[in-house]
Amino acid sequence: MARTRTTKKLAQRIDLDYFKRPTPLKRVRFWLSIALPLLAIAWVAWHGLARDQRVFSSGRMSAAHAVLEKECAACHVKQAGAFSAKTQNRACLDCHDGPMHHANQTFTPECATCHTEHRGRVNLRAASDKTCAECHSDLKTRNGAPNFAAAISTFGNDHPEFAALKRGAHDFGSIKLNHAVHLKAIRLGPTGPLVQLECNDCHRPSGALEHWRYGDEKSNRELIPIIRDDPNVAPLRRAFMAAPKFAAACSGCHLLDFDKRLSEGVPHDKPEIVHAFVVRKFTEYIAAHPAELRVAKEPDRTLTGRPIPPSVRVLAPAQWVQEKTATAEDLLWRKTCKQCHALTFAQGTPLPQVAASNISTRWMPHAKFDHDAHPGFSCVNCHAQAMQSTETSDILLPGIATCRTCHSPGPNHAESRCYECHTYHDWSKRKEVTPKFTLPALRTGGR
Repeated sequence: MARTRTTKKLAQRIDLDYFKRPTPLKRVRFWLSIALPLLAIAWVAWHGLARDQRVFSSGRMSAAHAVLEKECAACHVKQAGAFSAKTQNRACLDCHDGPMHHANQTFTPECATCHTEHRGRVNLRAASDKTCAECHSDLKTRNGAPNFAAAISTFGNDHPEFAALKRGAHDFGSIKLNHAVHLKAIRLGPTGPLVQLECNDCHRPSGALEHWRYGDEKSNRELIPIIRDDPNVAPLRRAFMAAPKFAAACSGCHLLDFDKRLSEGVPHDKPEIVHAFVVRKFTEYIAAHPAELRVAKEPDRTLTGRPIPPSVRVLAPAQWVQEKTATAEDLLWRKTCKQCHALTFAQGTPLPQVAASNISTRWMPHAKFDHDAHPGFSCVNCHAQAMQSTETSDILLPGIATCRTCHSPGPNHAESRCYECHTYHDWSKRKEVTPKFTLPALRTGGR
């Protein structure tokens, strides 16, 4: 007869108290649940007795504030025997007192809103786009409509075109320059060989130390040592391009000759200085060559209807200098200098007035850009318009689309956060602070 196996009989075989039976794993878990809290309490108590405040920290501080990791009271105000979790603005202002972004802003964030500490050795200046968009995604000001774009959230999303390139904008510089001609093979001097100019032959940061290929030797001897030896120039002035200087960039091709008798050209200076130079050179020349005071008439210079001058004239030195100066300056003002400069002649004044060059060295005053951070790119990669530019009024600044080629969100692109180009505080207008903080280690002599 077959056995009958019911569900009830099978259930009777299961030990319902199996979970109460001790096992090695249960014993380990039990003792750990007692030991670990005791160890944590002992660890906190030990650090408390040793007055080590790092036990209360939520993480390491940035490199700039690393010295304060054990000094919580320097940033966190102590109230009722405990430190406040939030850093107060006055704690930051004890060391840093920079001006606000704009005086008419409707909202002023707390320092710790943008500069969050205890995140490790991070760049504390690198604020997130979210903090900037808190105001700039819907910009409002106290005195009505803002002067800037009112809805910007990120650089890659809705940032407008650079203001310098807005429709109708043009370069107000008065120097006449054709970039397209200068970027082709051009003759070095009136009878020199053809050379191919490069952008950095004229445009360089203020702290650049390279030799000027087409500058005069005096500039290379004098400018480079000044830059090299000035501690405020070499390390700090490589961000923006300096205004081109004639002696360093132009003098190799554009000779300022004024008379075939003299090998030296006039200085690139004010008309008064040029005039004095010409007079002095002609005075020195005629003193060394008195025979030239006897001037023979040139046969092909006589015009019909005019009195025929004598075939030979004997001039006084002062008269000779005066005539030669007038001829040389007519060449300089009407041709040589006028090629690049805008000259105006006032009534009754023999010397011209030279318009200010107005060369712009910073096209985006509300942003910062460092050419020295882009050494691997050729100039025409970004300033492609220069190859076809024929007018001085052309603005050759690259547009925002060019910058977005590299600076966009994503792992394969360069950083594109707001802080890369914009600053909140203008530290050139910072206020001096009265020192208040002293390291306890220094008060005790480091012992």
